[in-house]
Amino acid sequence: MAHLVTLACCSLNQWALDFTGNTRRIKESIVKAKAASASLRVGPELEITGYGCLDHFMEGDMFLHSWEALATIIDDDTCQDIVLDIGMPVRHKNVRYNCRIICFNRKIILIRPKMWLANDGNYREMRYFTPWMRPGHVEDYYLESIVGKITGQTEVPFGDGIISTKDTCFACETCEELFTPAAPHGPMGLDGVEIFTNSSGSHFELRKLKTRLDLISCDGDRLYYDGSSMIICNGDILACGSQFSLDEVEVVTATIDLEDVRSFRSSPSRGLQSQHAQKYPRINLDVRLSKRVEDHDYQLQGQSEPIDLKYHAPEEEITLGGACWLWDYLRRCHAAGFFIPLSGGIDSCATSVMVFSMCRLVVSAIQEGNEQVLQDARRVAAEADESSWVPMTPQELMNRIFCTTYMGSKNSSSDTRRRAKDLARDLGAYHVDIDIDTVTTAIVNVFFSWSNWMPRFKSDGGSFAENLALQNIQARSRIVLAYLFAQLLPTFRGRRGGGSLLVLGSANVDEALRGYLTKYDCSSADVNPIGGISKTDLKGFIDFARTRFDLPILSTFLSAVPTAELEPITPSYIQSDEADMGITYAELSTFGRLRKNDKLGPWGAYSKLLSTWGSHKSKQNPNHQPVSARQIAETTKFFFTKYAINRHKMTILTPSLHMEQYSPDDNRFDLRPFLYPGFDWAYAKIDRDVERREKGESGRQKAKEEDDVD
Repeated sequence: MAHLVTLACCSLNQWALDFTGNTRRIKESIVKAKAASASLRVGPELEITGYGCLDHFMEGDMFLHSWEALATIIDDDTCQDIVLDIGMPVRHKNVRYNCRIICFNRKIILIRPKMWLANDGNYREMRYFTPWMRPGHVEDYYLESIVGKITGQTEVPFGDGIISTKDTCFACETCEELFTPAAPHGPMGLDGVEIFTNSSGSHFELRKLKTRLDLISCDGDRLYYDGSSMIICNGDILACGSQFSLDEVEVVTATIDLEDVRSFRSSPSRGLQSQHAQKYPRINLDVRLSKRVEDHDYQLQGQSEPIDLKYHAPEEEITLGGACWLWDYLRRCHAAGFFIPLSGGIDSCATSVMVFSMCRLVVSAIQEGNEQVLQDARRVAAEADESSWVPMTPQELMNRIFCTTYMGSKNSSSDTRRRAKDLARDLGAYHVDIDIDTVTTAIVNVFFSWSNWMPRFKSDGGSFAENLALQNIQARSRIVLAYLFAQLLPTFRGRRGGGSLLVLGSANVDEALRGYLTKYDCSSADVNPIGGISKTDLKGFIDFARTRFDLPILSTFLSAVPTAELEPITPSYIQSDEADMGITYAELSTFGRLRKNDKLGPWGAYSKLLSTWGSHKSKQNPNHQPVSARQIAETTKFFFTKYAINRHKMTILTPSLHMEQYSPDDNRFDLRPFLYPGFDWAYAKIDRDVERREKGESGRQKAKEEDDVD
């Protein structure tokens, strides 16, 4: 006999501290869940406050406003007759907890605090919350009067309990708990729990879909919380939401048969283990989650079938994730649009194409009838309230909200100038072409008027210091001009109300890791959508966009040699990024992962590379030629030396969208000193190992030669 239960999980575009908007979206999701005949609705982690409130979680107002918001939800007539699993912070006995609130028909059934907190990488939950360290324990929570007067309750259960309904038993997990070796769902399942809810604040990262569950949004931070809310039964995915979407509220539902769960658990060994399993306090809820057989219309709503999960390629993730993050940021900060210094190189090109991808998503959502997106687009474009303007193409929207400027100098080539102009034209951007020589010359003349000494480029006989200073003044003058144009272009173009553009940065993660950027140049900006992406992935993204967006102009960017164009071009010298850096982008990606992902210092990285670069075998590169220990040592020492010297630059990196696990973002993801003493101890150990290996290789070679003679 079937026991069919319809479950709903939600991806909400929540915003930290937006209690009004967050509450509205929660109510809308409940209405949608009820419309789909769901009996249990599960929302995101900390959905009332938004996940990314950071140190605001330490404020008493957060808890007061959370209870006020919850009161409006549970007292709303449209939010009745469905079990609600809602996320919010709760302060119990003066201790802050990250909690799930289980509600039904104006009653709070259970407050379940999170037991295992995420506290690595981008997460600092133990800074704000305390984990509940009493498994299987439930005690009284004295309810705030603002909610108590609605529910008629003075105390409610608080702790690690499970909820028994008339037909099943369900329990809560929260995000990190699912990924722990001894996850709560194990013993809970042995104690009879058949439905588990898991609400997550898992941020987007390239190639990470398998470990993400809930949430969609830029939460006012460097993280983008993508979607993919799932309903899974016995390992089969029955429903999955969009990973990337401009919808503010998405609800996915699936109908499961509880008998399938029971049948799946019928093995004798499991039955024996359940006899010894931990017993959890049960809170009774007088409701059925499943419908009676005689009450279920199987023609309208049958059991859900398993589906195949679609995984986006990394290039698609960059295309869609970056676009959604940019749109959320733009519409929420009330800027007039975006501005970028377009250099004719692949990095600023990639940032511009990401904005174009954003406009594609916006226009597509409008064509699908998304009124909220249309209203936001009109507001960003400064249309009047009574306006009927509808952007018909991405280029039309781009021209209203995106401005680019090529800032050439006497060191710039005609190729980069032409590429910048052609790209702006094909994308539909408003483009400005200027020269900055008058600005940089005037600045250098200030120094000359004081010193009576004119610095020279290296090609003209200047020193290293002179050459670097003359490059940096060009780079830094560009960002000054960028902000000037960003503030004045909307008014110059006649935008209603004027306004100001957000300046976009375009420094990739590999160059940041190496320190190959000038402090306070165009790597500085308001936000940097590509700051968490490797050069390799950026090239893949541009190649993908070339065909997907029908932009043949992008081929010229892929074939161009990356160059800063800050030094004079001579018949014998053209500046090249990799030559300047002294290391390839592929090598930077390798060292980035060794340093951050594998948690290795100079000696550990060198040792690891001996078995990869120094080996004939490589799955990724079957034609790989082994590298000598001395070459590996020199490259390792070069990287860590340059990394240490330039680490101070990470302290002022422009906020960027987190996409890569080896990001050197100093804000909270990669916490390191910014003044290093050097790695003398590790380098000496590496040198001794190289000498030992070379002596050993020499001895083996001599023995081999003697064998050949014999």
